[in-house]
Amino acid sequence: MINVIASIYIKEGKLSDYLRVLKANVPMVRNEKGCIEYVPAGDMETGLAAQVLDRNVVTILERWESLEALNAHLASPHMLDYHEKVKDMVDRVSVKVIKALV
Repeated sequence: MINVIASIYIKEGKLSDYLRVLKANVPMVRNEKGCIEYVPAGDMETGLAAQVLDRNVVTILERWESLEALNAHLASPHMLDYHEKVKDMVDRVSVKVIKALV
């Protein structure tokens, strides 16, 4: 199993448009073979000293059965369509693919 933390940095004023597209795409991703978990999330105020809040970042927490399943997800028609729809809304993307060490 692998985990993915994708941080999507949304352009100012585009968050609601982005979330509309994302919401429509989430059920298709969750139905993909190999998808264990796919959870879009946003920052919440906690008062923790180390926390850096950014209301224009959407973090997607993902779990996949394998790297092959993740690669199939990235090449799926609905993901290619999603990327086309959001390309003018997204400033940048940061992705971490991680696995458990113990």
